[in-house]
Amino acid sequence: MPRITGLSERLVRHISEKKDEPGWMLEKRLAAFSAYEEKKMPTWGPDLSALKLDEIVYYTDPKTKEARSWDDVPDDIKQTFDGLGIPEAEQKALAGVGAQYDAHSVYHHIKEALAKKGIIFMDMDRAVREHTDIVREHFMTVIPQDDHVFAAIHGAVWSGGTFVYVPAGVTVPMPLQSYFWMQARKSGQFEHTLIIAEEGSSLEYIEGCGAPQYAEHALHAGAVEVIVKKDAHVRYTSLENWSKNTYNLNTKRAVVGENASIHWVGGNMGAGVTMLYPTSILSGRGARAHHVSVAVAGGGQVQDTGGKVIHLASDTVSTIHARSIAHRGGESVFRGLVDVGPQAKGAISATVCDSLLLDDTSRAESYPAVKSSRSDVELTHEARIGTIGEEELFYARSRGFNEADATRLIVGGFLRPVSEALPVEYALEFQKLLDMELSEQKKPRKRRKKDTVLEPSTLGAS
Repeated sequence: MPRITGLSERLVRHISEKKDEPGWMLEKRLAAFSAYEEKKMPTWGPDLSALKLDEIVYYTDPKTKEARSWDDVPDDIKQTFDGLGIPEAEQKALAGVGAQYDAHSVYHHIKEALAKKGIIFMDMDRAVREHTDIVREHFMTVIPQDDHVFAAIHGAVWSGGTFVYVPAGVTVPMPLQSYFWMQARKSGQFEHTLIIAEEGSSLEYIEGCGAPQYAEHALHAGAVEVIVKKDAHVRYTSLENWSKNTYNLNTKRAVVGENASIHWVGGNMGAGVTMLYPTSILSGRGARAHHVSVAVAGGGQVQDTGGKVIHLASDTVSTIHARSIAHRGGESVFRGLVDVGPQAKGAISATVCDSLLLDDTSRAESYPAVKSSRSDVELTHEARIGTIGEEELFYARSRGFNEADATRLIVGGFLRPVSEALPVEYALEFQKLLDMELSEQKKPRKRRKKDTVLEPSTLGAS
């Protein structure tokens, strides 16, 4: 059964058997499959009618086992990740590195000094077997398997991903990194990331994603669950550049305890359709969540992104700062939700979403939502959509830049809040991807007689 198209109970059982999973995981998979059979496709958001779930390859049997040394990774896979700088990144600045190729982890390694502190960093398949009690307690508790149709699909056929466990009081001094690559045609990738930061611990985790371009549609429906316990701090950074035939329908969610914090930093520059709204559930008093994200939508792309924060406890604080760019007929959509529950006395939340249009054929939309069960809270929202103004272009060109370079300069200033939040090596990759994306815009933009201009201070704000 090397390549299996379509989702069935037979497939679910096959995956669990191939992975030599304990019985409780098979039960979870089967429950998720039952939920999938009852769930409907979403009737809101981007058009998903071209996504044929029965034609997706949900699982491919592994051709290689996970390597403990980079030298043991097969040459064809190694060449892919060598080009992405995975071994180099490990040598330079990272506490640990993981790599996944299609449905299977091919490499995970953590520095020995950190492992001695009790930090666990390994692929999810292995964690299910070797740390079964911890995984069983937390797996798909933050994202229930019946949450929506893609969560149900994920719960049934998930494969690979990363497990991170940081003991109480331990700080991981350097980032941990995972990279996921989807190679097979008409494939689906369903990696599961589970991060548990015990009381008083601290962690930075970085995740990158990519895929080659094929004519057939592909599906990415991963899941990220982050559990941040009392006084702990987690920073999660993700840079996604899926091919434009990919439906990126990912789910990311964190539960944040008393005086703990989650900091989401995200960049989305690929995929034909993206629906991604990282969510923070502030369950403990004084919990904090900060969301910073950027989405770039080019021709034939819909970037439907944003963030959600649920305030369940008093004195909780959240910010959502989203920026998007649309060009060559692309469509960027912001969806945000701030929900303040009856116990969230003194909650504070601020949402800012800015969209920049580079031509007359592109679109930007904003759908913020605020719900509050209390009156003694502070909630603000700002939304701006505009184009690059003539004054900004004139100023840049008077300094010797042509229009294309001037546009890239202004766009770089607009996106500075995200680029400054990225680690140095990822900021460089982000800028490189952005330059490649904007260089595809061959025709000069059409300018309206009266452009709606984002203020210069906004374009360069930090």
